[in-house]
Formats: sequence, C-alpha cells, structure tokens
Amino acid sequence: MRLKRQKLPRLYTDRLQVRLLEPHEADLMVRFRHENRDYLEPWEPLRRPDFFTEGFWEIHLRLTLRDFREGASACFVLLSPSEDEVLGVCNYTNIVRGTFQSCQLGYALAEKHQRKGLMFEALSMTNAHMFDDLGLHRIMAGYLPHNKRSGKLLNRLGFEKEGLARKYLKINGRWEDHLLTSLINDTY
Repeated sequence: MRLKRQKLPRLYTDRLQVRLLEPHEADLMVRFRHENRDYLEPWEPLRRPDFFTEGFWEIHLRLTLRDFREGASACFVLLSPSEDEVLGVCNYTNIVRGTFQSCQLGYALAEKHQRKGLMFEALSMTNAHMFDDLGLHRIMAGYLPHNKRSGKLLNRLGFEKEGLARKYLKINGRWEDHLLTSLINDTY
C-alpha cells in the first residue's frame, strides 16, 4: 500500500503533538537521545556512537518518511505542544499487508516524562490511526518480562498476552526473552 500522496498525519491532544519528524528536525531527536541515553540503554539494542549524531538522524528521518509513504512503517514522535521537545517515540514497523494486515509496535518515553500518562495518551491515538486510517487488523508488541510498567501499559491499552518468545530480541547486547501481546481491530 503506497501512501505517497497522502498527507503526513498530525495527531493532537492538549498535551501532545504526535507526528513524523522531518530530516531538518534531526536536532530534536539528537537531544532526546542524548538526554535519555543511560535511561533507555537497558531497554534497547546497543547503539553505535553515530546513532547520537545529527547526520545519522537526518538520514534516518528521511528513510522513515520514505518507509511511511511506501506503507512499511509509521515512526511517530511525541512532541510537546510547542514542538520544541521530543517526549518519546512510538514506532509501528514491519507492516505486512495481504492476509496479515499487521505490524510491530515499539516505544520509548523520556525519563523526565514518565508516570504522566503521556505514552498511554499517544498510543491510544496512534493505535486508532493504524486501525482506522491505515486499515490494519493487528498490532503486536513484545516486552521484557521484568518491565512491569510496559506490561501494565499494554494491558491498559487492551493488548492481550499471547505467549513468551525465548531469546526474542537482542537488547543491550544480550538475547532477551519477551512476553508477546497483540491488539486486534475487531471492527472489520
């Protein structure tokens, strides 16, 4: 499903603007990544030094826009209402069409914005967008078994546990088990 002519989505609440970043906004992502480097390290893959540079993010953001337009992913950024600070990210990747109509969800929130309900607010909007506007049937999300807060968030959003995947993803240099969950679009 190619979305080249589709306008890029902009989703709003009183506290958030959720949208895709443009390459010229790479500095916002670099600041978010630098400020949260230590905090996010236990939950993410090992990052090379260039991951924290504007050059990397200019290229990466260009590729995420291309992938969105080609229907392969939707990598949203949670911004402050003034759009001068990245609060977090929620990425819908590996979008598969045909009989599957599904994707994978990953997300991260800045340390200083934890426990405010911002990720619940953002994912409520973006999940609805993926279902209603992009026509997906299933969103899958995995989390580390010891990440209780992530499990509670997904449960609150309506995700159901489906099982345990042993050594599923390489997180912070180690193959880690993940609890697998999914949210189903029952409207069609």
